[in-house]
Amino acid sequence: MDTPLVLNRVVELFKEELGGNLVGIYLHGSLAMGCFNPDTSDVDLLLVVRDKLTREQMRRLAKNIINLHDTMPNQQGLELSLVLESSLQNFVYPPPFEFHYSAFHRERYLTDNEYVCGGFEDADLAAHYTVIYHRGIALYGKPVREVFDLIDRQYYIQAIVQDVEGAVQDITNSPMYYYAEPVPSAVLSEGGRGVLQKKKAVNGACTHSPPSIVP
Repeated sequence: MDTPLVLNRVVELFKEELGGNLVGIYLHGSLAMGCFNPDTSDVDLLLVVRDKLTREQMRRLAKNIINLHDTMPNQQGLELSLVLESSLQNFVYPPPFEFHYSAFHRERYLTDNEYVCGGFEDADLAAHYTVIYHRGIALYGKPVREVFDLIDRQYYIQAIVQDVEGAVQDITNSPMYYYAEPVPSAVLSEGGRGVLQKKKAVNGACTHSPPSIVP
C-alpha cells in the first residue's frame, strides 16, 4: 500500500469537508503502531472538530468517506470517530462521539438515507485517546499533546476490559485480534505508564500465555 498517498487523500477529504471547523486528524491503531496488514487492517483515525456537525453534514461526510473507502487498497478501508474538542478538554467516561464510520456501517449508510451513527458514548475512545497520546500521529492540525491530555489509567483499563469481555470465547477463533488490541500494551508497558509498540506487546503476550491460545 502506498501509505503516504492514501493518507494524503484522507487528509484532503476531511480538510475539504470540515474546513475551519477541523482541529486535527490523528492516526492511531495498527498503522501508527507498526503492525499494519493491508489484508486485515483498517486505517484508524480520530477527527477532532470545534463545533457540532448538522445531520446533513454528517450524511454528506459518510457519502464521501464511502467513495474514498471503496478505492482504498486495504480490504477494511477506514474506521474513524469524530469528536468535539470540548469533550477532550472536559473528559468524561465513557467519552461521547459525534459521528462514526467503519466497514461494519458501510451498507447501512448506503441503504438508509436517514442513518447516522453518532450522538452516543463509546468506552473504546478512552483506549484510543491513550494510544494517540503515546503513539498517535497528527496528520493535520494541532500537535497531539495540544489536543489530548493523559487520561486516568483506570479509564484506559476499563475500556480494554469492556472491549475483550468476549475474549474467553473468541480468542481461539481470532487470536491475533486480541493479542494486537491494547490489552498487552496496558499490561506490559513499562511500569504501566506507557503504551508499547504493538509488535513488542504481542511478543510479550505470547511469552506469558498458554501455548494453546498463542497464534
